[in-house]
Formats: sequence, C-alpha cells, structure tokens
Amino acid sequence: MGNKDIGMVGLGRMGANMARRLHLKGMKVTAYNRHTEKATELAKETGMRAASSLEALVQALPTPRVLWLMLPAGEVTQSHIDSILPLLSKNDILINGANAFYEDSIAQSQKVEAAGIRYIDAGVSGGIWGLQEGYALMVGGSREAVAQVTPFLEALAPAADKGWLHCGPVGSGHFVKMAHNGIEYGMMQALAEGFAILQGKTEFGLDLAKVAEMWRYGSVVRSWLLDLTADTLTKDQVLASIAPIVADSGEGLWTAQTALALKIPAPVI
Repeated sequence: MGNKDIGMVGLGRMGANMARRLHLKGMKVTAYNRHTEKATELAKETGMRAASSLEALVQALPTPRVLWLMLPAGEVTQSHIDSILPLLSKNDILINGANAFYEDSIAQSQKVEAAGIRYIDAGVSGGIWGLQEGYALMVGGSREAVAQVTPFLEALAPAADKGWLHCGPVGSGHFVKMAHNGIEYGMMQALAEGFAILQGKTEFGLDLAKVAEMWRYGSVVRSWLLDLTADTLTKDQVLASIAPIVADSGEGLWTAQTALALKIPAPVI
C-alpha cells in the first residue's frame, strides 16, 4: 500500500467517526475543524494528529495529498475549498463528502481541476453507526484519482470489497447518493404509514414493538430502517415526543426535481 496519510476537514458526527475509523484501520489521519478544540480533543482521544489551521493541515501531509471534506453542502464547503485550493500542489486530491447536489459538484470540480487538483465527489451513508459497521460510499471521479484513494475507501467501507463503488465520472457519486436518500425517505414514509394503520386498529391491541421485531426476521420488509423502527417502538409506541416533520436537507427535493427533469414517474419519492 502507498500513502496512508489523509487530512479530514470537518469533525461533526460523521467526520469525527470517519476519522476514528480510518485511524483504527491504520491510516495516518490529520484532523482539522474550524473550531479547533474538536480536533484537539479527537487527537487526545485517539492519538491521531490535529492541525490548528488549514495551512498546518496541508503542511502535515506528504504529496500527493488527500483531503476529505465532511462539511455542510453549499457555502461552507465552497469557502473551505476556496481557502484550501491555493495551498495545494498539482495532483493533490480533494474529496467532497457533503450531501451536495450533483450538478453543483460537477461545477465545483471544474474550478478545482483547472488548478491542477483532482476532485472526487463521495456520497456517504452510515450515520453514527458507521464507525462500527462501516460506511456505504458512492464515489465519482477519474479512475486515476479513485485508484489513489482506494485504500481509504476500503478502510471506511464495511469490507474492502463491499459497500463502496466507483460509480463513474465526477458527479455520479453525489447523484447516486441523492437517489439513495430519495429511496430512504420513501421507505421511511411507508413504514410510518404502515404502523399508523396497525395502531389505528385499536380493538386488536397490537403491540407495535413486537410486530416490528417479528418483521426483522424472514420478512420481505426487513431492513436497517425497520431495525431502527423496532428499537424506537420498544422505547415509545406513542411517539408523542417526536415531531411529525423532518427538516429538508435538500436530497428529497433534488431527487423529485431530477425525476421530473428525466420524465420518470416517482410518486413515492
């Protein structure tokens, strides 16, 4: 294996756990966060390196550098890229792991690659469980760039040969992640509607937690989302404390808009 050094920019719930998993898998992680105490605390916890600035982060990495950005999509990611770009050298690699709209990623890559820096868009799924279970990684970029970062993808995935895919050119990774999230929202809505129907038949006195737990084994609707539903229902079957809305992070809207643009019926999404 070649270069094991990687810089992780953004240490929220996803970024911090991805940095931890990479470190546990033997990668040499240098962590950076805008609020530097997060990087310092993570370094104390794990023994990985912390950078106090983007300049220090870039200087800590051997060339060709690999930097993985796990930041909110849009202005925050773009401002970090604008700050990092002048610090990098030709053939360094920037990986954008945000939940970004794929067309924005394509446009972003053109500016990055015009500066001689290679760009990869990476859709990441796995949430807070990814540290233990591994992450699903949907990757877009050139064959050469993806080959260079393959050791990191294999370390983050559930297995070296499972759970990650080079989907195609730049933009394809975030496109596949967008569709993934659209499917997820449809599945979540179906689960919510189904359990509402079960709950509504009051004369049967159904134990929703037991139904969900039973469905986890052998049923055609078994899934990770059902596992989470079963766990939640074990704690609270009324769910009165949970708001009946979910904040829109963009992916559902983008999936619906893309379906319309492609003239593909998608009533569930």
